[in-house]
Amino acid sequence: MFGEKIATRLNSFASKPHIFWKNEIPLLTTDKLIERAGTVKGLTDLDLNYPDHAGDNPDHILKVIQDNGLGVNGFAMRYYSNPAFKLGAFTNPDKRVRQEAIDLTKEGIDAARKLNVNLMTIWLGQDGFDYGFQANYKKMWQDEIDGIQEVALHDKECQISIEYKPNEPRAYSLLSNLSSTLLAIKEIDLSNLGVTLDFAHILYADEQPAFSAAMVSRNSKILGLHLNDGYGKRDDGLMVGSVHQLATIELLYQVYKDGYDGTIYFDTFPDASGLDPVKECETNIRTVKTMLKVVKKLSDDNHLSQAMENQDAVTSNKIFNKALYNLNSD
Repeated sequence: MFGEKIATRLNSFASKPHIFWKNEIPLLTTDKLIERAGTVKGLTDLDLNYPDHAGDNPDHILKVIQDNGLGVNGFAMRYYSNPAFKLGAFTNPDKRVRQEAIDLTKEGIDAARKLNVNLMTIWLGQDGFDYGFQANYKKMWQDEIDGIQEVALHDKECQISIEYKPNEPRAYSLLSNLSSTLLAIKEIDLSNLGVTLDFAHILYADEQPAFSAAMVSRNSKILGLHLNDGYGKRDDGLMVGSVHQLATIELLYQVYKDGYDGTIYFDTFPDASGLDPVKECETNIRTVKTMLKVVKKLSDDNHLSQAMENQDAVTSNKIFNKALYNLNSD
């Protein structure tokens, strides 16, 4: 059932270590971060960065996760192991470096599958450009397509989810928005490809979250749903619903209506401002659980469906307010 599986960002649990390890702060290894994550009420799963969290001994990491009452939702690739990746992973001008990134991704897929995990998220933040006249755009695009296709063909039972983002670390990411991502998926045309929607990324791509979700459902499939919030200028990683409450609920409404029943993942950054990561995550969980109650009310309201068909914003606003705040509609 949608909303039962809740995952979060493991690196968040490095924030404010002194309030958890009161006597002596240990070296914050992956094991220690998992131990702290296991204290979050309502958390069911973690995503693991590869190779950061599971590159050396994935079997050991799985045991630690299970010992702390959690599961593994998926793996996410990180291309930091070679400084040359700064100029591109799948789009690096050096063919040998491109192949190194592709092979690293295949190793990540193999590690995930060894743990019975069938989701690999690829965020190709290094694939892009910073200057005019820096890139041969058509060649760069073809290299990106070829790289994604090769890793998707490596294991067709593993779902490969593309997480798009307008920029960072490159000034312009090649897969910067929904349109470019869907175009890449269409050109590759493999059934195990899909999209990870990250709320903050959508905002500063200047897109409407629910509309983006609807277009993914129409043209591909949502394989990952990352919730957070921000002010639309960068990847702020704020708590869910802290800025864009209406847009968050509309996104949840859209994916619920479209049949998404996968994991809700919190890609938030309590470490950026020194929040207690356990309390921050528990707040996100409570927020989403409350929002899903509102979503189910709205989904059962035929008057809302009719108002949306008629593009009647006044009526839909009244219905939304009543569901959210228990206000009378008159």
